[in-house]
Amino acid sequence: MKTFKQVINESGVGPHAQPRAMDGNMNMAALENPSVQRSLNAFVGAIANQNYELPEQAISNLREKLMRVGLEFGTVPAMTENKGSFSLPLSLFGGRFGKDENTPFNEFLNDDGISNKVEGGLKLELSYEMQENNACKITASIK
Repeated sequence: MKTFKQVINESGVGPHAQPRAMDGNMNMAALENPSVQRSLNAFVGAIANQNYELPEQAISNLREKLMRVGLEFGTVPAMTENKGSFSLPLSLFGGRFGKDENTPFNEFLNDDGISNKVEGGLKLELSYEMQENNACKITASIK
């Protein structure tokens, strides 16, 4: 006869059988890794793939979620038209300022914190369209 402990161990429902985190414990700040970029794009796409009453709500939600992983973007242009798109440069943890081992004596580093990892940096590309029911559909991707 099996003990309760044996049944739990065999069924895989105990604390030892917890599923792995969905992100695989990835460092989301390692933007040079293609799988991190793919995961971020899926994350951004899922946030943007909802209908919002106002486009500003979608932007606010997207900004708040991206700040959780250290990504920031600047001010968003006014979305007064029925349809439009724009691109915003991203920065990682507010960018970099200061010196590193290669900076000359009389100069400072001042960049977005991404362009040293990914050539040219990354941009958040947004497009919006007003729907028939006056809701706003946003699509977003990081490139």
